[in-house]
Amino acid sequence: MLESQAAIPALAEKLDSPSLFCNRELSLLAFQKRVLEEAKDSANPLLERLLFLSIFASNLDEFYMVRVAVLKQRVASGAHEAGVDGLTGTGLLDAIRAEVIQLSRDAYHCLREDLGPSLKRAGLALFNYSELKKADRAAVDTYFHHTVFPVLTPLAFDPGRPFPHISNLSLNLSVVVRDLKGSDHVARVKVPSTLPQLVPVAHGFVWLEQVIVANLQPLFPGLEIREAHPFHVTRDAEVAIQELESDDLLETIEEAVWRRRFRAVVRLQVDVGIPAHILDILKENLEVAPEDIYRVAGPLDPGRIRQLYSLDRPDLRYKPQSPFTPAALLPKSKEDIFGLIRRGDILLHHPFDSFQPVVEFIRAAARDPDVLAIKMTLYRVGRNSPIVKALLSGIEEGKQVSVLLELKARFDEESNIEWARALEREGVHVIYGLVGLKVHSKIALVVRREGEVMRRYLHMGTGNYNPATARLYTDLSLFTCHEEAGADATDLFNYLTGYSAKTEYRKLLVAPVTLRQGIEALIRREIAHGAEGHLIFKMNALEDPEMIELLYRASQAGVRVDLLVRGLCCLRPGIAGVSENIRVISVIGRYLEHSRAYYFRNGGEEQVYAGSADLMPRNLNRRVEILFPVEDPAVVRRIREEILDLYLADSVNAYQMQSDGSYTRAPRGETIGGVDSHQRAN
Repeated sequence: MLESQAAIPALAEKLDSPSLFCNRELSLLAFQKRVLEEAKDSANPLLERLLFLSIFASNLDEFYMVRVAVLKQRVASGAHEAGVDGLTGTGLLDAIRAEVIQLSRDAYHCLREDLGPSLKRAGLALFNYSELKKADRAAVDTYFHHTVFPVLTPLAFDPGRPFPHISNLSLNLSVVVRDLKGSDHVARVKVPSTLPQLVPVAHGFVWLEQVIVANLQPLFPGLEIREAHPFHVTRDAEVAIQELESDDLLETIEEAVWRRRFRAVVRLQVDVGIPAHILDILKENLEVAPEDIYRVAGPLDPGRIRQLYSLDRPDLRYKPQSPFTPAALLPKSKEDIFGLIRRGDILLHHPFDSFQPVVEFIRAAARDPDVLAIKMTLYRVGRNSPIVKALLSGIEEGKQVSVLLELKARFDEESNIEWARALEREGVHVIYGLVGLKVHSKIALVVRREGEVMRRYLHMGTGNYNPATARLYTDLSLFTCHEEAGADATDLFNYLTGYSAKTEYRKLLVAPVTLRQGIEALIRREIAHGAEGHLIFKMNALEDPEMIELLYRASQAGVRVDLLVRGLCCLRPGIAGVSENIRVISVIGRYLEHSRAYYFRNGGEEQVYAGSADLMPRNLNRRVEILFPVEDPAVVRRIREEILDLYLADSVNAYQMQSDGSYTRAPRGETIGGVDSHQRAN
C-alpha cells in the first residue's frame, strides 16, 4: 500500500521508521475494499451481497464525514507534519482520492455488471424509467402524483431567493427550467428520504429520482423542463465540542449536533453527464474544491439499495441461525440468575449465544427486592431499548439507579439525549460523560443484599447494550460476582459519578489510568518467554505506535503473534528482522466482528483479557475503557479454543494482510467445506 518491503531498513535501535507503519486512512480504505469484496462474491446469497454493497457505501460516507473532514481541517489550519507513516496531509488526501475513485468504479461495475443481472434473474430487476413498459410507466406515474408529488418542494435559486441549504447525505436534483421569455432558471428538488428509494414495478424496481425526473412538469407549471441532474452532498460531521467552556454538557452537545448540519461540504457526487454550467453553480454555492467532486456512472448513493434486503425472499439470504442459551444459564429448579452466577463465571459469545440473558439480568435486578442499586454505562442503546425500560422499572421498584450515558457517541448523540432526558424525568441519576474523555466501557454493576452480606454482581462486555446489534455483531459477555472485580467496578463508578484520583485497580485494566501500562507489561512478560511465548489479540483496529513497536519487539524475541484485526491495521507483518513472527488476519463475513480479546500464553498459565478497548491512541489515552480478566480456566480455554483458534483457522471469511498493507484471500472455490467461523451453533 505504501513503501515496498525492500525499502525496510535494517533493524534499528528504535522501531520508528515510517516504512514500518501503514497509514491509518489508507488502511481503513483497505477495509472498505474487503467489505466490497463480499458484495462481489457470488458465493454469498444475493440479498446479503446487496447489504454488503450498502454497508460499503455507508462506510465511505462516514469515512468522508469524519476522517477526510479531519484531514482537511488540519491542512486548512496549516498543519503539514507527517504522521508516523511519513505521509503528509496534502499527499494523503491525494492518495485517498485516487483510492476512492478506484473503489467507486469497482462498486458500480459490481452493481451494473454482476448484481444487476443477478437481480433480474431473481425477478428483482433494477430498471431505468426509460426501460419501463407502458403499463408500468402509468403505474409509477400514478404513484408519483398520489404519493411523491405532495412531499416535494421545489426551491428556486435567483437574485431574490438564495441558494437553498443542502443537508448532509441528501440526494437532490438540480433542475433547469425555461420561462415564456426564453430565460433559463435553476431550482433544487430534494429527493425525499422518507419515501422508498426503489419504486416497485412488475418484476423489479425503478429508482425514485428517475420517477421524479420523468414527472417534473407539475412542479413547474407553464415552464419548460430543460434538464435535471442528481447530486449528493457529504458534509464535515466532526464538530469539536468545547466541553471546558460549557456550563451544560447536554445543551452544548445539542448545539454541536445542530451545527453539524451546516458544516463544510467535503464531497460532492454528481452524475457523469452533468453539464459544466450546472456543476459551476454547485461548486460556487456549495464552496466545493475541484478535488472534492466525484463523477459517478450510476445511481448516486447506492447504499439505498439496502431497501431490497427487507424483501420476503429467504431463498436469497443466509439461512437463519437461532441464538443459543448456555446450560449455565438454564435455571436449576427455581434458582434465579444471581444464583446461577454464584455457581461460577458465565461467558456468552454473541450472536451465537443469546443476548436475552443480559436483558434478563437487568430486569431481574430491577424487580428483585434484595437488589439495592444498579449502575451502568451506556454508549449506543438504540431505539425502544429494553435495557432502559428495565432501568426505569427499577426506579419504580425503589432501586437506586445510576447511568453514565455517553452523549458524545458519534451519530448517536440525538438518540442518547432523548434517553438521558427520559431517564432523568423518572428519577434516574444520569451522568452525561466526563470532560475531555469519552466513556466507552461496557459494564453493569448490581448491588444485592444477601443476609448479612452485600454482594456485587457484574456484567462486563465488549459490545453495546443493544439487543438489535447483538444479533449482528460478534461480542463477548461475562457475568461474575468475584469480589475484587466488584470492588473495582465500585471504584470505577465512583470515578465516573464523583471525583477520584485513583491510579490503581485490583483486577480491571482501566483507561486512561492503567490499561496501557497493563497491556504493555503483559506483552513484556510474554517477550521474556521468548520462543515459548504466544500472543493472540483480537480487536477492531490496531493503530497505536507504541503498542505496534512493542509487538515488533515480541516478534524479534521469537514470540508468535497472531492478530485478528477486523478493520484498520497500521502494523506491517512479515518483515524480515522485524515482524516475521507476526500474522494479521481480518475476518469479514456474515457478522460484524466487534469483540476484543487479548490472549497471553504466559508459560502455559494462560491469561485472557476482554473488553471495550482497541489498541488505538484514542482508546488508550482519551477514553474510559475497561479490559476485564477472565479468571475461570475453563472459560479461558473456551475463548482460546472455540473462539480465537477458530477464527485463526477460518478459511472462508479470512483475509491475510501482506507486508505492503494489501490483503489476500483464498479463492472461494478452494474453501468449500472449509472452516467458517460465522456458520456454527454453540
